[in-house]
Amino acid sequence: MKTTMQLLLLLLGLGKVGLSTVCAQQVTVATDGSGQFRTIQAALNSLPAEAVKPRTVYIKNGVYNEKVFIDGKANIVLRGQSEKGVILTFSQARDAWRCDPVAGQDDWGVAVLNLRNSPDVTLEKLTVINSYGFEHQNKPEVIINCPAEPGKPKTISPTGHQMAMRTMPGATRIIVRSCTFRSLGGDTVSPWDTEAGLYYFKDCTMEGAVDFYCPRGWAYAENCLFVCHNLNAAIWHDGSGNKDSKTVLKNCRFVGDDNFKLGRFHREAQFYLIGCQFAKNMADADIYWAESGPGAKQWGRRVYYADCHRQGGDYAWMRSNLATAEGGPTVARITPAWTFGGRWNPLTGQRSTTPPPPAVQDTIAEKMLVFQRSVGGWPKAVGEVKVNYDHRLSTVQRASTLDDRNRNDATIDNNATTREITYLVQAFRRTNNPAYRQAAERGVRYLLTMQMRSGGFPQFYPDSSSYRGQITYNDDAMVRALRTLKAVSEQKDDFALLDWSLVGPAKDAVARGVQCILKTQYVQRGKLTAWCAQHDRRTFLPTKARAFELAALSGDETVGITEFLMSLDKPTPEVKRAVEAAVSWLNEVKMPGLSMREIKDLSQPSGRDRVIVPEVGSTLWARFYDLETNQPIYVGRDGLKRTKLAEIENERRVGYVYASTWPAKLLATNYPKWQARVNGEASQK
Repeated sequence: MKTTMQLLLLLLGLGKVGLSTVCAQQVTVATDGSGQFRTIQAALNSLPAEAVKPRTVYIKNGVYNEKVFIDGKANIVLRGQSEKGVILTFSQARDAWRCDPVAGQDDWGVAVLNLRNSPDVTLEKLTVINSYGFEHQNKPEVIINCPAEPGKPKTISPTGHQMAMRTMPGATRIIVRSCTFRSLGGDTVSPWDTEAGLYYFKDCTMEGAVDFYCPRGWAYAENCLFVCHNLNAAIWHDGSGNKDSKTVLKNCRFVGDDNFKLGRFHREAQFYLIGCQFAKNMADADIYWAESGPGAKQWGRRVYYADCHRQGGDYAWMRSNLATAEGGPTVARITPAWTFGGRWNPLTGQRSTTPPPPAVQDTIAEKMLVFQRSVGGWPKAVGEVKVNYDHRLSTVQRASTLDDRNRNDATIDNNATTREITYLVQAFRRTNNPAYRQAAERGVRYLLTMQMRSGGFPQFYPDSSSYRGQITYNDDAMVRALRTLKAVSEQKDDFALLDWSLVGPAKDAVARGVQCILKTQYVQRGKLTAWCAQHDRRTFLPTKARAFELAALSGDETVGITEFLMSLDKPTPEVKRAVEAAVSWLNEVKMPGLSMREIKDLSQPSGRDRVIVPEVGSTLWARFYDLETNQPIYVGRDGLKRTKLAEIENERRVGYVYASTWPAKLLATNYPKWQARVNGEASQK
C-alpha cells in the first residue's frame, strides 16, 4: 500500500516530500514514554519545514522542563491533552540571557516558548510557565558578571522581564486557544512583529508583571483573564508599523495586586476594550503614554472603550467612546476579521487574496537598501569608487551590488553607516515604508556589535586589518556613532520610531563610549590635554594610521570629542574635567595671526597650492601636534615630521587639511554656553 501511494505521488510530481506533506501527520509526546517522543522539542525536530496541511504535536499530560523553539516551520499545531495537565516550564530571566555575548545578542531563546519564521502555528490546551520569578520570590536580587558588558555586573530581579512566549518576525497568523501563560515578571506574552504580526487569543489566562501582555502589530484577545502583579501596567501595544495596527480585548477580565494599572504605551498604539470587566482594586488610571517612550506623535492617542465596567463602580475614563474611533465602528463590527483588516480571519482560516498596496518608495533610501552589507553596515566606497546615492543605479549595477553584500568593507569612516541610518529613519517617517525602518535598525545593531569591550569604535568592522581595528576618532568616526546611538537611546525626533528594544543597549553603548573617551585623553607630563586621531585598542595610547597620520594630538578630532562630551545632559565631574582640559589645551596651541590660503600655482604638479600666511585677527590650529612639545607637525607620505607645511609634497598639501579653524566656534560660542549651563545646574542643587 505504501509503495502504491509513493508511486501515485511520483506521478503527481510530489515525490518523497509530497508524502510527508499531503498526509497530515500527528506525533505524540509523553514523559512516560507512551508516545513517539519524550520532549516537545524532539517531536518538533522530527517534522519537515513545510507542509500543505497542519501537523499536530499532541502532548500528553505531564511536566515538560524544557525550552521549545519553533523556527522556520509552518503549519504546526501544539495541542495539549488538557490545559492544566500539560505544563511547559523553564526558568529564564531576560537580563541574564542578554548577558550571554553570543546567544543573548537578541531575544531569540529568551522565552520558554520561542517562535520565529514560522507562520500559521496554533497552540491549544497548554500551560507555559517562566518560573524564574516564582523560584526567586522573596529572595535577594541576584548579581552576576555580564560578559556582554565587561566590568558591569548585572542585577537580576525576581520581577524583571521574564517571557513565557516570545515570537519574532516571520511568526504570524498565530492562534492561541485555552492556554495559560504565567510569570512573575514583565513581557510574559510577547508576540513581536511590528509590521506583519497577526495574533489571535481566545479563552486564555495571562499572568505577570509590567506589560505582561505586549503585542506588536495586530492582536485580538477574547474571553481572556489577565492577572497583574505590577502597579505600572498590565497590557501594552506597539502599533507603530502601520496606522491600522491595533490590539482588541473583548469580554476579558482584569484582576491583580491592589492599585494595578490597566495599561500603557511607549510608542504609536491603538487599543479597543469591548465588554471588559475590571476588579474593584484596579487603580483609577486610564491607559497612558509612558513618558520614557516617544508616545503617539503621528496618529494621536487612540484608546477606545465600549461597555466596560468595574466592580464597585466605573471610573470616568471607562465611558464608551467607540464612536470617536476612525470609521466609528460598532461593537458588532469589532470581530477578528475586522481587527486584522481583512488580512486574515482566524475563525475561517481565510486570508486576503488582494496584494497589499505597494510601499511608498524614496529613491535614495532604495539605493541605500541595495548597498547595505550583510553585517548591517555600509561601505564608504566600493573599491576606489565612492558610494554616491545621487547616481543612478542600472539593473546590472543593482544586481551586482546585491550579490556583493557579503563584502568585508562596512565602516563608520567618512560618515558611512551613520549617514544611512539617519536618512532611512527620516525616510520611514515620510513614507511609512517598513523596509526603511528595518534597515535602519539593522544599522543600529551593527554599531552595537562593532563597539569594542573597551567602549571604543574601530574604523571598520569586521575588517580589523592594519589600523582599521584601532579606536578611531579620525574624521569624527566614533563621535558620529555615539551621537547616533545617543539619539536612539533618547528616542530623539525620528529615532523614536525605531524598535524600543534598541533603547537600553544604545544607552549602555553611549555610557561605555564616554568611559573610553575619558581613558584615551592624553596625559602630558601629568596634565590632561587632548585626543589623537587613533588610539590603541588595548593600551588606549596614541597610535599611527597611514604614513602621514602619526601618533599626534589632534586640533581637529579634539573638537568633535569635546562637543560630544558637552552634549551629555548630566556631565560627571570626570566629564567636566575632560572638557575643561581640552579647551585649555586648544587655547594653548592656537596659532594667532595666521591664515590658510589656497592659491593658483602652475609650477606645482596640481596647478595649485595651499599656504599658511600672516593675517591680522585670524587664528589657525594645526591638525597634528607633537605629543611632547605641542608643536605643530606636518607629515607627508614619507612619514617624516616637519615643522612647516611648505616642506611636505604638494600632493599632500592640497589633498589633506593640515591646518584650519576647527575649534573657533567651540571656544567662542559653545563652550561658554556649556559653562553657563553646568554652572547654573550646579547652583540649583
